[in-house]
Amino acid sequence: MQRVFEALASVVRRKILAYLAHAELTAGEIAARFEISKPAVSQHLGVLEAAGLVRSEKRGQYVYYSLTPDNLINTLNDFAQEVCPVSKVLKAESATIAADQVEPDSKRGSSSRT
Repeated sequence: MQRVFEALASVVRRKILAYLAHAELTAGEIAARFEISKPAVSQHLGVLEAAGLVRSEKRGQYVYYSLTPDNLINTLNDFAQEVCPVSKVLKAESATIAADQVEPDSKRGSSSRT
């Protein structure tokens, strides 16, 4: 989780994620959108990949980058639930419901043994 927060702390990396939202791009195509060096863009891509937010695939002489949608969605959703006052209450309610669902099963198991 720490790597994800570190990755999202950079404006450049958030912009890279936005560029990859609907497209798969090569490192060169991504670098062309920034006024920083290609090695700097590669470093940013490495941080995003290490955090599990993007994946790379080598095809011929190019490396294509795309979002890792399941990880990104799950991570952001979990974060939003932790900081959102409404979701925090709903998450607590969900935990109570889950506990109540387990408890009747325990009672049934113990009553059938007696």
